Amino acid sequence: MTHGTIVALAALGVVGQVIAAAGILIALAAVGGMRKPLDALRRALWGYELWAAFVVAAIATGGSLFFSEIANFVPCTLCWYQRICLYPLSIITLLAAIRGEHRIAAYLLPLPVVGACVSIYHILVENGVVGESTSCQISAPGGSATKWINEFGYMTIPTLALTAAVLLIGLLSLAAGAGGEQHHGATMAADA
Repeated sequence: MTHGTIVALAALGVVGQVIAAAGILIALAAVGGMRKPLDALRRALWGYELWAAFVVAAIATGGSLFFSEIANFVPCTLCWYQRICLYPLSIITLLAAIRGEHRIAAYLLPLPVVGACVSIYHILVENGVVGESTSCQISAPGGSATKWINEFGYMTIPTLALTAAVLLIGLLSLAAGAGGEQHHGATMAADA
């Protein structure tokens, strides 16, 4: 059962990476002057950005708890930093989605941005590109360089965390934009 769950989480990670890559391409197209794909994405997600962010954060939180509490993979210091950036989002995005508080998304963005930076550093450590600190070496068996999973030849726990962080950055950015547009629309209506 544990291996099957690991493969399922890794497969969800691949799906998340495909969605994130599409989102990045849409954002780059918008920066390059092609706004239609971004406008279509915004229309498709309109009002559900925070709900989608909640789903991503909840799956990532559940996955990390599965790894440590059921699969008994000991989280290292870097894993804990990534969790610190992720766990609050599973609660706050739910509450914000229920209340339709899109403006809060701008204030939540630093969490996945910092989490993504830690994930990138963790990926570099586990692949031997940069050395790990002494605190990482003593925080878990094998330290931060231990690849507890390695599905599909590249999908490790920090890779899953980075995928969630990138998705959350995109969804919270869309939600922050939606909140600004709703506020701008309400201001324009009040001025009329």
